[in-house]
Amino acid sequence: MIDELHVRDVALIREATLYPARGLTVVTGETGAGKTALLFALKLLSGERADASMVRDGASSLRVTGRFFFTHSDNEAQASHVDPGSSIVQDEGVVADRVLTVDGRSRVHVDGVIAGVGQLAATIGSTIDLCGQHEHQRLLKASNHRAMLDAWAGDAVSTPLSCYEQAYRNAQTAAQAVEAVRAAGQLDDARIEQARFVLRRIDEVSPSEEEYDELRALVPKLENAESLIQAVSGAHAALADDSGALDAIGRAAALLESAASIDPVLGNAAESLREASYIVEDVVRDVRGYNDGLEYDGAKLEELQERMGDLQGLMRTWGPTMAEVLRTRDTARETVAAVEGFEERLTVARKEQDKAEKHLAKAASTLHVARADSAPGFDAAVNAQMDRLELGGAGLECSVADLPREKWTLDGPDHVEFMFRPGAGLGARPLGKIASGGEASRVMLAIKVVLGDADDVETLVFDEVDAGVGGSAARALADVLVDLARTHQVIVVTHLAQVAVMGNVQYVVCKSSGEKPETALQPVSGDDRVAEIARMLSGDTGDASLAHARQMLEEAAR
Repeated sequence: MIDELHVRDVALIREATLYPARGLTVVTGETGAGKTALLFALKLLSGERADASMVRDGASSLRVTGRFFFTHSDNEAQASHVDPGSSIVQDEGVVADRVLTVDGRSRVHVDGVIAGVGQLAATIGSTIDLCGQHEHQRLLKASNHRAMLDAWAGDAVSTPLSCYEQAYRNAQTAAQAVEAVRAAGQLDDARIEQARFVLRRIDEVSPSEEEYDELRALVPKLENAESLIQAVSGAHAALADDSGALDAIGRAAALLESAASIDPVLGNAAESLREASYIVEDVVRDVRGYNDGLEYDGAKLEELQERMGDLQGLMRTWGPTMAEVLRTRDTARETVAAVEGFEERLTVARKEQDKAEKHLAKAASTLHVARADSAPGFDAAVNAQMDRLELGGAGLECSVADLPREKWTLDGPDHVEFMFRPGAGLGARPLGKIASGGEASRVMLAIKVVLGDADDVETLVFDEVDAGVGGSAARALADVLVDLARTHQVIVVTHLAQVAVMGNVQYVVCKSSGEKPETALQPVSGDDRVAEIARMLSGDTGDASLAHARQMLEEAAR
């Protein structure tokens, strides 16, 4: 809801600030004073289309800034203790700012960060209903009627709706599975034959990454087995024969150990040689083991070389790596399997789809019945409020009509639309075709009162809701607005004193005279408010009018 609205250089307004109450805020003033400019400012912050002609004459741009707070279920208890007439005080909010230049360029910031008009519509516009003669508010859009009925019905609809949504998603998934199988079965013959050839060719070789790595290490050893045998045998002889390195190290160590009795320093050298002899012995043992494992087998070498050639041939065609070859094989196998098991898999997928559709049909029927059963109660509740507003026998009928299966959506299997009956005995027609803005606003008012806390729109702005209203109907309208203000923030532009006296806060829009008139917005209270109510009653501030105004304000305060 709106905590503060600051307007600069909009139409005749040079600068004005509005601090609406939590409950009912009324804006009054003479016709032509500039009240429409305030509504235009709210449109801008709601993400609606900008009109550069609204920039005040002589200014290069207009600017509208607002601070908004959004209530949630976790602070409803706290909010219920706030005086409806008080300013809104919460810890956090959103600050939106929109600038419009005379050449039509628009700049938007949300919490100081550059944003777009779409973000305004999502964050601000979704919480405000502008209900005026020329506004395309939610009420006149049939696409919103289903949500209103569902919100009023509560658990009676929300439970079957949840079941329907799950069934609808399952049916979509099942249908997608059928299409996937069908698409796989419609591959062209050339692609299928190519996949079969690739799979056959690779499977004939039956490659694996592990085998290829082993062959890469083993084949070079076998190809050079004779050279390896000569090198290893020679090394073994040089180390281990009677005149080899191991014996020489042993004799040298013994000589140094005997001399160490004369000079102990030589003992360290002897010890180092003994340690070296252990290392050489390890090398001798390893070389002997390696030599024992070497043998030249020409037939085995030829066999392994041929196998290596086969694997490398696959890699040249479908590589360059063995991993790529194996991925190509898997893809070909999936393609062949998709075709060869097409009929069987299509039958299974269709059975699952039929099953999902049956569940969906059952859930759809339950949801439709729940909505149809809720509609009369909703109609009665709204019509009771419309009777309070003395709309001349007008009434609302909530139509809940079945849709063909192909038109079902996640929202449901039916079309919900509010039908308006302009008078007793007259036929009902779609509410969106109502010509009278005041009439539409009062229908919206009745519906919003009925929805109460179930409505997710926090702020309602009414313009011309009092068009053509007078006498007892004016007082009834005021009472209904007060009821609505218990669950919403309500801002009303009004010409009726009966409505104005019920406001928790009242602002007056007045226009100065002269060559360049300007519009000012001022909060009124005390004697100033009495004088404004008197003007609204009779056009003057005589003693009789002032007394009447004071009496009305006192009665409203009780």
